[in-house]
Amino acid sequence: MDPITRAMFMGAAVKEIPIGTFLEGGYFAGYISQTADSNATHGLIVAPAASGYNGKSPLQWKTSSTTSLGTDSEYDGAVNTANMANADHPAANYCAGLSIGGYSDWYLPARYELEIAYYNLKPTTASNNTSSGATAYAVPQRNASYTAGDPAQTSVAAFQIGGAEAFLTADYHWSSTQYGLNTFQRTNAWGLLFSNGTQAIGDKTIGVYVRAFRKFAV
Repeated sequence: MDPITRAMFMGAAVKEIPIGTFLEGGYFAGYISQTADSNATHGLIVAPAASGYNGKSPLQWKTSSTTSLGTDSEYDGAVNTANMANADHPAANYCAGLSIGGYSDWYLPARYELEIAYYNLKPTTASNNTSSGATAYAVPQRNASYTAGDPAQTSVAAFQIGGAEAFLTADYHWSSTQYGLNTFQRTNAWGLLFSNGTQAIGDKTIGVYVRAFRKFAV
C-alpha cells in the first residue's frame, strides 16, 4: 500500500488523511487501533521538529533505574505520560510541558505509537530490521514482521533523511512504555531506532532522543 494513503475504512469510517499532513499542531502520522482489531480509534500527531523535539538533544527516561507505576501501556502514551509527568522522568515531563499550536496535550508516545510513526514516516532507504514490525495496534493490523523493503522510505519529503521534519537516525527514540514484569526488568524501557525500525530496551537513565506526540479520537 502507498504510504501516503494508509488510512483504512474499517468498521466506522475514518477520514483518509494523507500521511505527513500538517494537522492539529503537528503532522499526521497514521491511525492506531487501541482495541487491536484494525478499527481506528485515534489519529496520531507528531510534534514539529522545531518545537517538540527537545532541540534534538537526548533526555533520560528516568533519573534512576527503578520501577515507574502506570507506564506499561504499549498503545497509550498519554496514560503512561500522565503517570510520570514529573522531574524524575525527564523525557515524559518534557513532552507533558509543551504547548504547541494551541495544544497542550502532548505526551511521550507508547511503544506501538512510535512504531506506527516509523512505518509511515520512515526517513531512510535502509533495509528494515526483519525481527520487528508485527503489531495488532496498527491500522490495518500487521501480523508479520517487516520485510527488508516494507516499509519503504516515506514519500513525504520533509520527513526524508535530511528533511526539516525527519526523525533522527543516529540513536534510539524513547517510548513511554516500561519493559518487563519484575522489578529487575523494570529498570528498562522500550525505544525505537528510526534508521531501520529496531525495537530494543535500554536502561532508563540513558539519554536518547525524545519527540512528543498527541492524538485525536476518531
